[in-house]
Amino acid sequence: MKILVTGSAGFIGFHLVNKLVIEGFEVVGLDSINDYYLTSLKYGRLTETGINKASINYNQIVKSTSLPAYSFIQLKLEDKENLDELFLTQQFDMVVNLAAQVGVRYSITNPSAYINSNIVGFSNLIECCRNFKISHFVFASSSSVYGLNETIPFTTDQTVDHPISLYAATKKSNELMAHAYSHLYNLPVTGLRFFTVYGPWGRPDMALFLFTKAIIEDEPIEVFNNGEMERDFTYVDDIVEGVIKVIKNPATGNPNWSGFITDPSSSKAPYRLYNIGNSHPIKLTAFIDAIENRLAKKAKRTMLPMQPGDVHKTYADITPLKVKFGYQSFINIQEGVNKFVDWYVDYFKVSH
Repeated sequence: MKILVTGSAGFIGFHLVNKLVIEGFEVVGLDSINDYYLTSLKYGRLTETGINKASINYNQIVKSTSLPAYSFIQLKLEDKENLDELFLTQQFDMVVNLAAQVGVRYSITNPSAYINSNIVGFSNLIECCRNFKISHFVFASSSSVYGLNETIPFTTDQTVDHPISLYAATKKSNELMAHAYSHLYNLPVTGLRFFTVYGPWGRPDMALFLFTKAIIEDEPIEVFNNGEMERDFTYVDDIVEGVIKVIKNPATGNPNWSGFITDPSSSKAPYRLYNIGNSHPIKLTAFIDAIENRLAKKAKRTMLPMQPGDVHKTYADITPLKVKFGYQSFINIQEGVNKFVDWYVDYFKVSH
């Protein structure tokens, strides 16, 4: 099976590519390599998969020097003409879309970046999936779509009509667009709502990276909502395992679905939504404690109020994923944080 993974120079995409190659897939990775955060980290991930920075040219496929079944192309999803040509020449069987403009707070100050990437880019990609008869389109949604929902844990049969950031709104839009394509064109589609993913090679704008860097450098860390926020932190390997289980099982229509009692997570069309999380939320203060434990060093905590776009708590109900695919998470917080901190210290060659 030949699979396209968009966002392959990103955090989750990097880990997914490695695992898919091990699983025997032929993989083409796609990424725009934008400068939302350190491009050096993105190129570092690419180097780990055998893609040398010097060999990369826009819209040209590069073969990996270490993974025989992996190739990479730098391309924007907004570039419809070249995206169409890629699908025409490569003849993909499946597509996993992890490419997106990420970040809740950044969406408040740079909304156009989210419209271009998450709406226009997504539209171009799913149109290619329709035109080229892709057998399964899997895409990343987000726990942020739950917005103002306060019923805990979050379940995929809840309505999610009150997002509190543009980022969340674009992810909700992706789910709606995907259902329309699934219904109109019988395209098997699965959306995955990720819950606070962390681990080695993680993004520099996320809490674990920011906190680890600050503690090592004896700088204060900003702890929003006075540390009372709770997050369903999920280790990246557990996320990837869930994604691969889903990839191998294309969505089918739910014969019991009814328009009288609607369930947003399924449809008569071949469409499904799942949460992927650890299903064990912890307070932000406990997360910081775990970093301190590994570094054997205390953080200088600056306690601050809640920030616009943030939610108080995330908690994934992963029952449907467990029942259908036997999914479970294995890595606890301290173990996962240890793995990240060890990677960070080694990658950046720092002492603590």
